[in-house]
Amino acid sequence: MINYYSPQEMTIWSGRVDDENDYESFRWHQWVKPLDLNDESLTPFEGKLGFGIVGFESDQGIELNKGRFGAAAGPAAIRKELAKLPCQFSKDVKIFDCGNVTSKYTTLEASQDELAKAVDRVLELNLFPLVLGGGHETAFGHYKGISTFLDDREDNKLGILNFDAHFDLRPYEKGTGTSGTMFRQIADYTREKGTQYAYYVMGIQKHSNTLSLFRTAEKLGVTYVLGKDIINGNLFDIVQHLDEYIHEQDHLYVTICMDCFTSSYAPGVSAPQALGVDPEKVILLLKHVFSSGKPMSFDICEVSPRFDHDSVTANLASILVYTVVSTMAQHELGKANKKYIPN
Repeated sequence: MINYYSPQEMTIWSGRVDDENDYESFRWHQWVKPLDLNDESLTPFEGKLGFGIVGFESDQGIELNKGRFGAAAGPAAIRKELAKLPCQFSKDVKIFDCGNVTSKYTTLEASQDELAKAVDRVLELNLFPLVLGGGHETAFGHYKGISTFLDDREDNKLGILNFDAHFDLRPYEKGTGTSGTMFRQIADYTREKGTQYAYYVMGIQKHSNTLSLFRTAEKLGVTYVLGKDIINGNLFDIVQHLDEYIHEQDHLYVTICMDCFTSSYAPGVSAPQALGVDPEKVILLLKHVFSSGKPMSFDICEVSPRFDHDSVTANLASILVYTVVSTMAQHELGKANKKYIPN
């Protein structure tokens, strides 16, 4: 039983209807179906490709990290933008809204544990988790859920690929993390479990991380790419190095903190970036990574509607989710799906 959890109210999935019967005229709000993760009668999905959306309504980690809170409303804002998207994939792709875990009535640590249960449950149901944060503290619960699912498998080398301006490797008191400590918590968690810690982060800003954090990253064996190198560097070399990392992993957990983007693209975040990365470059990298077949779960974090003029940040987040779904559909379903993907 997942606590602090509720199924999604499906009225949020609404929008323009061009045709009620022609699938090629459908938008996501006509295609997404509800799913209650606490329904014990559920059986694993037997279709070709299924996705399970889970919201994590929390920004406790941001408040503890002295950031601009508001990301607890992020899942709803992203869903509203996703609802408008066209279904440019075959009917073989199924999308389920699996509801939300909240930290409103409990501690951050307890809610992260419940998020872990939700992610594990989605994976058990043979669905690909699409987790909508919430602050980036989402990552700790999300990772624990994937790790739990992999516990009894031999192919359990789980790599982390993070698009972020920050390392999020800050020190913390045991049991009291924030939105700036998750990947250090994961390092400790993997050490206790005796599993691999493999962390690759793209978009790091020198002006957003202390020298101590760079030293910690080096000590923990973290691989990173600076934001300026994504903007002005040789993308071929970056991809070649990324491919070497991907090849070493059995699976990937991919996470995006929206503060990695320039604030003109993503103003509604906890820590806006005046000189962040370009979404077009990240979309190219996402398509490449998800074409590898290695990712097994994805999240997008730190959309704060209270700072998000005209829903610019939530809209970008929805496009990134759309990129993941359409790329996986093309990769997993092959030729049968190509007619749905315009050149």
